[in-house]
Amino acid sequence: MPGKMDEPKQRPGAGCPVRGVLDRIGDQWSLLTLEALEDGKKRFNELLRDIGDVSKQMLSKTLRHLEQDGFISRTLYPEVPPRVEYELTEMGRSFLFPMKGLIGWAERNHPEIIRSRRRHETG
Repeated sequence: MPGKMDEPKQRPGAGCPVRGVLDRIGDQWSLLTLEALEDGKKRFNELLRDIGDVSKQMLSKTLRHLEQDGFISRTLYPEVPPRVEYELTEMGRSFLFPMKGLIGWAERNHPEIIRSRRRHETG
């Protein structure tokens, strides 16, 4: 008789598609990584330069998560030294339009958000 230890572990957000997707793309580096890949294939160090202040470890983790979720693909070329390129998948490209909408909204509303935060900090 199977017990609780035999049941698969459920990942956070697995029961809610919206929360599961937003948890992943809403992290600190995913949107910036996807935006950096908009113009085509890039190698790890190119992404590191384009994004700026992300650590190598965090970029590596972000790329792994985006690949697991199907937003990007990773191609390893059997060369010496090995060359790895990342690019958006069809699904990743389809996300650019709503992502740009979100980024535009954030840019337009950022001044008001800052004013609101300051009002709440002072009183």
